[in-house]
Amino acid sequence: IEQPTFPKITEMCVKMIRRVNDEEGIKKLVNETFQKLWFTPTPHHDKEAMTRKILNITDVVAACRDTGYDWFEQLLQNLLKSEEDASYKPVKKACTQLVDNLVEHILKYEESLADSDNKGVNSGRLVACITTLFLFSKIRPQLMVKHAMTMQPYLTTKCSTQNDFMVICNVAKILELVVPLMEHPSETFLATIEEDLMKLIIKYGMTVVQHCVSCLGSVVNKVTQNYKFVWACFNRYYGALSKLKSQHQEDPNSTIITANKPALLRSLFTVGALCRHFDFDHEDFKGNSKVNIKDKVLELLMYFTKHSDEEVQTKAIIGLGFAFIQHPSLMFEQEVKTLYNSILSDKNCSVNLKIQVLKNLQTYLQEEDTRMQQADRDWKKVAKQEDLKEMGDISSGMSSSIMQLYLKQVLEAFFHTQSNVRHFALNVIALTLNQGLIHPVQCVPYLIAMGTDPEPSMRNKADQQLVEIDKKYAGFIHMKAVAGMKMSYQVQQAINTCPKDPVRGFRHDESSSALCSHLYSMIRGNRQHRRAFLISLLNLFDDTAKTEVNMLLYIADNLACFPYQTQEEPLFIMHHIDITLSVSGSNLLQSFKESMVKDKKKERKPSSDEETESDSNSGSESESEEEASKPRRLRKRVDSDSDSDEENDINAVMKCLPENSAPLIEFANVSQGILLLLMLKQHLKNLCGFSDSKIQKYSPSESAKVYDKAINRKTGVHFHPKQTLDFLRSDMANSKITEEVKRSIVKQYLDFKLLMEHLDPDEEEEDGEVSASTNARNKAITSLLGGGSPKNNAAETEDDESDGEDRGGGTSGVRRR
Repeated sequence: IEQPTFPKITEMCVKMIRRVNDEEGIKKLVNETFQKLWFTPTPHHDKEAMTRKILNITDVVAACRDTGYDWFEQLLQNLLKSEEDASYKPVKKACTQLVDNLVEHILKYEESLADSDNKGVNSGRLVACITTLFLFSKIRPQLMVKHAMTMQPYLTTKCSTQNDFMVICNVAKILELVVPLMEHPSETFLATIEEDLMKLIIKYGMTVVQHCVSCLGSVVNKVTQNYKFVWACFNRYYGALSKLKSQHQEDPNSTIITANKPALLRSLFTVGALCRHFDFDHEDFKGNSKVNIKDKVLELLMYFTKHSDEEVQTKAIIGLGFAFIQHPSLMFEQEVKTLYNSILSDKNCSVNLKIQVLKNLQTYLQEEDTRMQQADRDWKKVAKQEDLKEMGDISSGMSSSIMQLYLKQVLEAFFHTQSNVRHFALNVIALTLNQGLIHPVQCVPYLIAMGTDPEPSMRNKADQQLVEIDKKYAGFIHMKAVAGMKMSYQVQQAINTCPKDPVRGFRHDESSSALCSHLYSMIRGNRQHRRAFLISLLNLFDDTAKTEVNMLLYIADNLACFPYQTQEEPLFIMHHIDITLSVSGSNLLQSFKESMVKDKKKERKPSSDEETESDSNSGSESESEEEASKPRRLRKRVDSDSDSDEENDINAVMKCLPENSAPLIEFANVSQGILLLLMLKQHLKNLCGFSDSKIQKYSPSESAKVYDKAINRKTGVHFHPKQTLDFLRSDMANSKITEEVKRSIVKQYLDFKLLMEHLDPDEEEEDGEVSASTNARNKAITSLLGGGSPKNNAAETEDDESDGEDRGGGTSGVRRR
């Protein structure tokens, strides 16, 4: 059997290791696999096996460079935790071997970098090895204590490539974790580290500055207490900022800021970074001075957030975010609240500034989470000796108060065209919920809305949050489901890049699944909740709800594509569609008729002649209505006669139309809801292959078991409400009404009238006349839906698929009642 190549093995490992947080069975399998593969001690003499292992691990780490290393940390924690109480600890021994050998390999790669032929390859290997060492240091920093002095010289790496910068950053992160654990490190070693870090802070860009200041914070605060060294650095950048501020205040049009922009940007960032890791109001820094440093820094940074240059504003906001981690109480300052909330809520504000404010909140919450986890670990160590008390309640109370200040604006950031803004807003909300800082119910509709995002990673994250809320608080999802559906429509509107195209409620891919499928799947298990949810959605189609047409289309799309599992679900919807049709249809016709007569009277009051004319017109209308109702019992004509009668009816109603076209527009608008319900019913009937008798026999009060059979879905049946799409695309509600449009609306009115007359016959019909009533209804439905001949099952083309009803199809439930 051919040995798999290294790339193949790496690919397989990457796929497996990403399942480390999966369900228990898979999680157990992943842990066991990698324990055997990587974390089993290797015999000391078998150098080849150890090299293979090192290459495999570093290859996998390198392959996950862009997707993150959470899986490695989780795997290592799982394995080390499993043997905490064991006398023999093979994983710990294997980790020690791996760390020692990784350091050896680093030294080899450094030597081979002199060979220009392999420079690129070995540079990549060096980064992968140092990154792997950092991942070990995060979980077990003690493993690296004896190698700290070996790592220190890498801080002086000359940076010319991206890999060089990554080496410096990872070495700084390792030393940050490891140096405080060293017993009696030499002063020369510590002084060298401090000087190396300071040189890097002064010389290189943001990422290097950030990690080096963090490392310096760890070394100075926990080991050397060399505060004067840091104070001198702080004053250098703080002084530069103060000077630039004064010069700008004296002459805002001066070119000094422009000329010194790089120095300004570096100072804003570095002052903030230093404030994040050092409390300069401590007497170790400022001595006996009464000056409040944090307030002075806040004033300086706030000044530059109002600068005209967006890059300066961004760096000032980054600096503020760093300072708030050391002093969260500054976020309660009125000017800070105004700044953050105005940036988040202003639609015209720069996307970069919005993202930076959200990043600031995210970083603050992440730091709080890390700090509280550490406090929790420290508490567990001393819990047996101490009295029982709450840990971190003051801090979490602060976090909770802060998030309450900014929560609404963060949630509203979901309604943004840019996916990056939505991404960071969701991260902030997820962190807030995971830390229990707010009541989750207020976030539910927003999370439902984010569950319809085009990007799968964001959908999954939002859906996962909903699942967690549902586990802890049963009923919250159902309570906010309809509000969430409406909000998801607003998110889709915000995302929609082509305003002329109506917003649709399903995914435009092979699955054509409803955007709110996950919401429905969470609710459908509870029959009472499911029915209440479906009725609430159908009630939006009622003429009194005044729901905008595009939202009705969006909801109809979802109802058409929800993942129904049993026959009861679509049958229940069709049953209630019949009820809504019978009520809303009558109301619609009545209001149209009344508004026409009312407008006519207003326009024709002046003379008795005109009143006579008005009466004659009203007579024409009643005649036309009589004509329209004839086919139910009296008219038995050939098709051509029916067509001419229809034409006469249209002409008769056209004569009595008021000059004001508002009632026509209103009718065309409101009728879309009824049209959508007709099409939705036909679609569900086609999709599930239900016969008329099946729909007629259904009763919601029947036992659940009667209709508990699985649905046999038909393929190739799509929901395509052509008339509503045309109505929205032509923007009929706002366009000028032509004679042609008037005629089409009048025809629609007469078709509705005919349909409503045949919904519920008020007397027994004689033998042989049932088909006349059925045919009249079918003709009205076919005409309303713009289709050809009525169909019983799946549609033949996309345009026709929802456009017809079969015999008796539109109104079966009402006829029975």
